[in-house]
Amino acid sequence: MSSENKKISAVFILEVIGRPPEYLTETLNDLIKKVGEEKGVKVIDSKVNESVLMKDQKDFFTNFAEIEVEVDNMLTLPILMFKYMPAHIEILSPQNISMTNSDFGDILDELTRRLHGYEEITRLVQAEKLVLEKKLRALVGNQENEKVKKG
Repeated sequence: MSSENKKISAVFILEVIGRPPEYLTETLNDLIKKVGEEKGVKVIDSKVNESVLMKDQKDFFTNFAEIEVEVDNMLTLPILMFKYMPAHIEILSPQNISMTNSDFGDILDELTRRLHGYEEITRLVQAEKLVLEKKLRALVGNQENEKVKKG
């Protein structure tokens, strides 16, 4: 059966880190709500766990939620993956997924489009970092020169 005719069930594990612990639970519940509002997505079940103190940390906590979803088509899974960045995805059903080369091409196009977007953001951040480093060096250099003039 083609992926366009059969819904796909999957489980996502979403993890968050931060503080206070109540905020993590609230954040995960908000994420579950947003996932359920996505086009072509139905949340079947969800479980938010208790926040726990991270190892070797005084006040940083971690928490995770398990979300079982049913999606209308395969293209929805990578869209959800990039939007919510789950720590883990498991496809529950169907056992075998078949699709046309056009459907698979659509998935690859979406992945490529998103990766190019991230690459563009990375380049901009790297350029901004270089500008800030240059300005910082100039400021530190000016302070050093002032110390020499006063000394």
